Amino acid sequence: MQDPVIVASGHTYDRVSIAQWINSGHHTCPKSGQRLIHMALIPNYALKSLIHQFCQENNIPLTDPATSSSSSSHIERSPSMKRKLPEKAVDHISATKTAMDTVKKTAEFLVGKLAMGSIDIQRQAAYELRLLAKTGMDNRRIISEAGAIPFLVTLLSSHDPRIQENAVTALLNLSIFDNNKVLIVAAGAIDNIVDVLDSGKTMEARENAAAAIFSLSLIDDYKVIIGSRPKAIPSLVGLLRDGTTAGKRDAATALFNLAVYSVNKVNVVVSGAVPLLIDLLMDDKAGITDDALAVLSLLLGCSEGLEEIRKSKSLVPILIDLLRFGSPKGKENALTLLLGLCKDGGDEVARRLLMNPRGIPSLQSLAADGSMKAQRKADALLRLLNRCCSQPSKPVE
Repeated sequence: MQDPVIVASGHTYDRVSIAQWINSGHHTCPKSGQRLIHMALIPNYALKSLIHQFCQENNIPLTDPATSSSSSSHIERSPSMKRKLPEKAVDHISATKTAMDTVKKTAEFLVGKLAMGSIDIQRQAAYELRLLAKTGMDNRRIISEAGAIPFLVTLLSSHDPRIQENAVTALLNLSIFDNNKVLIVAAGAIDNIVDVLDSGKTMEARENAAAAIFSLSLIDDYKVIIGSRPKAIPSLVGLLRDGTTAGKRDAATALFNLAVYSVNKVNVVVSGAVPLLIDLLMDDKAGITDDALAVLSLLLGCSEGLEEIRKSKSLVPILIDLLRFGSPKGKENALTLLLGLCKDGGDEVARRLLMNPRGIPSLQSLAADGSMKAQRKADALLRLLNRCCSQPSKPVE
């Protein structure tokens, strides 16, 4: 490989080879099989520099890709490097070590550009780190060990939209490696990520900030820290309203994680999440019905959430439809909501459920053929409704 380029999937290939692949009619990444959303070949300057440096240090001449044959390597070995190879040409351990060494040198090179480069160079370096962190836990570990995280956190405050977007996405990708979560929070990233979530310069930056909050909040202690930031939960609720389909899903899953911590439940309700979540149950285009149901089910756990959910006149018919047509998890959460709404003085909700001609048949069907959880909850709800029918003048217990 002499002229490495990055394709839309984020993988790097030799320019001549990938160009031949694309020109022969392929529109997918050879490694991942992912369809390429564009055919642009972006130079991988970091890897190219490392290749040239390696060749110079080892006296390896570089051949012209245009004149070399497709079956031969673009890098010729010097006489001192030529040796007879065993039948198994490359030992797996040696190959892995070489690959990791390459990633390490690339990461160190890019971190240097983040620290000392111009805005244009920082933008490119942040983008390449974003791609490098996209695949592989080893890559994420090596990038953090190269010292990238503090520089990326600083770049979250950049006035350049692309630098900010690349920095927050790189941190999101790095946070998938659990040890990096601790390093990211220790670098003071939470406030900066919340700022990007609230007022990021692009929608993609805001949505990836929400995804980063979801990732960080997988650690219980960070649920408390993130929830204590005044703008965090309201900004996630704002993304539920204004985001793309992916952004709404990221916001809903982040809110779910945060709402596991009881103090955050009230903040989610006060921030206006309940009406938006109920609207999303009916939004087929958003496609996050299960996520919205899961958050609503959690919000039943606080009196403010229960009161706000009970205000909805449209929720019971929606939940009955989900009992019939929802996913297995969606059916379980719909039952959780109905059961919670009918308990402890929810006689009005119980009456609405009884008056709906599809209500009781749907519950009976799940009590007979649903999942174990669904059967148990449907049976409990049917017993509760039966008591409601037999004692109409008394509050439903």
